[in-house]
Amino acid sequence: MIEVVAAIIFIEDKILCLKRGYSKYDYVSFKYEFPGGKIKNDESYIDALNREIKEELSIDIIIQKKYKIITHNYPDFGIKLHSYICITEDFNGKLYEHTDYKLLKINDLKSLNWLEADIPLIDDLIIDYGNKL
Repeated sequence: MIEVVAAIIFIEDKILCLKRGYSKYDYVSFKYEFPGGKIKNDESYIDALNREIKEELSIDIIIQKKYKIITHNYPDFGIKLHSYICITEDFNGKLYEHTDYKLLKINDLKSLNWLEADIPLIDDLIIDYGNKL
C-alpha cells in the first residue's frame, strides 16, 4: 500500500483539476486527479503535501483541514490517499508534471475522466459542498 497525499485546491468557488500525462499503467494515464503524490519516509502528511504542490505547481497553498482517507486497489498497486481541503489565490496556470488543468465548480467535476481513487472524493465533495458554493 503506497501512502499518498492529495490537495483539493479551491480557487474562489472552483476546484483545480489536473490531467496526468503518460504512465506505464494505462489505467492512470491521461486522467484527471487532485495534485499531490507519495509521502517520503520521514515526512509528515502536511510536509509531503506542501512539497508535492511546490514541485507540481510552484504555488503556495493554505491547508484548511484534512478531508477524507481513501484506499483503492489498482491492478498493479494499492494506495492510501490522504486528502486535504486547501485554498490558494496565486495559481498562474504553469504545469510542471501535468498536461492540462481545469478550474471547475464542484457540481461540474464529474464531467472529467478521473482517476478511480479520486472518484469517491468527488462524490463526497458534491454532497458536502455542492449546494453551499
